[in-house]
Amino acid sequence: MKQINTKDENFRQEFGQLLKRGHMDMDNVSKIVQNIISEIKQDGNEALKKHIEKFDMWTPASDEELEISCSSMKKAYDELDDKLKSALQLAYDRIKAYHQKQKPTSWLDFEDNGNVLGQKVTPVDKAGLYIPGGKAAYPSSLLMNAIPAIVAGVKEIVVCTPAPCNELNSLLLAAMHLCGIKKAYKVGGASAISAMAYGTKTISKVDVITGPGNIFVATAKKLVFGEVNIDMIAGPSEIGILADESSDTNFLAIDLLSQAEHDEMASSILITPSQRIADETSKKVYEWLEKLNRKDIAMSSIKERGAIIVTRDMDEAIKLINEIAPEHLEVMTEQPFDILPSIKHAGAIFMGRYTPEPIGDYIAGPNHTLPTGGTAKFYSPLGVENFLKKTSIISMSKEGIKEIGHECALLAKAEGLGAHEASVLERLK
Repeated sequence: MKQINTKDENFRQEFGQLLKRGHMDMDNVSKIVQNIISEIKQDGNEALKKHIEKFDMWTPASDEELEISCSSMKKAYDELDDKLKSALQLAYDRIKAYHQKQKPTSWLDFEDNGNVLGQKVTPVDKAGLYIPGGKAAYPSSLLMNAIPAIVAGVKEIVVCTPAPCNELNSLLLAAMHLCGIKKAYKVGGASAISAMAYGTKTISKVDVITGPGNIFVATAKKLVFGEVNIDMIAGPSEIGILADESSDTNFLAIDLLSQAEHDEMASSILITPSQRIADETSKKVYEWLEKLNRKDIAMSSIKERGAIIVTRDMDEAIKLINEIAPEHLEVMTEQPFDILPSIKHAGAIFMGRYTPEPIGDYIAGPNHTLPTGGTAKFYSPLGVENFLKKTSIISMSKEGIKEIGHECALLAKAEGLGAHEASVLERLK
């Protein structure tokens, strides 16, 4: 595993390459994705079926075959192993409990002069959830996207997920049943994003689209933004770890690999002021690699996009992790909460040696749909608010508009907007 030191002459150059880890060359795929969007807008279901035949290697014989039946969801849930069903329910309950605490409320403020100001919080009518398939199926992503929408009060939830060779993961189907999903479709990639953004005969047009995906999905979300709202444009998964001399190098090694096994493009970075921790962790990474069923994927990720950075001290390590702004940040130090106030940018922070990142992927409660590639500097995790919209409420009394109306008219006049000025002044007569 590549190791660099902040004392090295070329450190900033090598660190700069790590900061580019989330770069996706959307320019190269934009034309392809734009063509897909245009075909969906023009030909709807027929274009969907053509894309499925090309990308997922099966041919829907009818529009109905695009749909995932509720009976298949229930069957998968009923046939689920009892222990797995219990684990799925526990995850559902914990995720729901956490997100219920996020829900904002409407409010009204009554001024003494009779004015009323406020904010009305309303769920969107329809939400579209994209759940990836392909190299792996992620039932956990269904929970993480559906539950905030449910808590927000969204009435219609549409799920799209690819079904390579017309096959679906049974645990994903079971998760759909648990979440009460009624509308789900075997459609993936940019085609799915386009269908949810513009609507087809079978798939409803939605108001907001959430969920992770590959570069084609990310590009499609970027291109349809404005037609619908989106959560974020997410790239490959990543982890950053801050570790001091007290850290368990066995934990550090397997935690780095917990991200590396996702994807060859995943990024795993350890930052520590301890040379011993760096050396031992690097050694144990390769020991663990031999035990992984996704060894080749993890090896490629670690080799091409992994790094261990040795710093002069922990303060320098913290500055570097804030520059990286990782999707997942583990603080594996003796007193992690002492460091917390200094952390400015991260999608989710995992505090202490008994808090591995995977606990957040599945069952802790906070959402695992997180900003990647440094976008934690300005994006937040997926949450209930992604499925809500806020409307301002303004009510002026006769006395209230007299108090502020002349100033309002003056500002309108200064901007050269005569009708604005007159609209207010007419009420002050």
